[in-house]
Amino acid sequence: MASIWMLVPILSLGTAWMYFLTLIAPEIPPEKTNSTLKFPGNVEELQDVAQLIRLYYEVNWVYVLVLYSSAYIYKQTFAIPGTVFLNVLGGALFGVLVGFPLCCFLTAVGASCCYMLSSTCGRDVVQKYFPNQLKNFQEKVQKNSHQLLYYLLFLRMFPMSPNWLINVIAPLVGVPLPLFFSTVLFGLGPYVFVCTQTGVILSTLTSLDQLFSLKTLLQMALLALAALVPSFIFRKSQPVA
Repeated sequence: MASIWMLVPILSLGTAWMYFLTLIAPEIPPEKTNSTLKFPGNVEELQDVAQLIRLYYEVNWVYVLVLYSSAYIYKQTFAIPGTVFLNVLGGALFGVLVGFPLCCFLTAVGASCCYMLSSTCGRDVVQKYFPNQLKNFQEKVQKNSHQLLYYLLFLRMFPMSPNWLINVIAPLVGVPLPLFFSTVLFGLGPYVFVCTQTGVILSTLTSLDQLFSLKTLLQMALLALAALVPSFIFRKSQPVA
């Protein structure tokens, strides 16, 4: 269990970097906003943070890119819930053309950091607290070793898959990092697309009442349906369960 203590300085360094970024944020006139930088946890906070970061973007777009990328990778690396809000925020800030590929890339990078962290100092913790999941995933990886690419893509596209747990367990069952990275990059694409497109929709709202309008709900329903299409395609040639 000694290796788990390696997480303490790594987490401390990551947290210190995020705090440093808040200290060097561009100055915004108080009359323009009363929001503060934080990880959004609901729609209201998401809109407030998006408004603040747009003001930062007008002053220094490089800072916004570094801040957003750092926050995304920080959450993914340490398996902190709430990445969905960052995906939506990416769509609201950058639009789909930039936000979608950026979020896909950051998802793959962050998940790979989590993979490497688990590989170096998480093995004992996983074996102690998730023995059944580890054994089950190892058996399925072995059964699907001849089509591991398709199996991992299927897991990522399946809406109910626990992605954070897959990130943690994958290195312990012999999934190669390049294969892991590529299946995260492309497998989570439909889900990320829905989130970033939702961010674009949210960025056009002037009140939360509009979020529940018939038009907006239909747009989100169509996007969700589009995200499920790849799952049905892969299910036809579903790997061994």
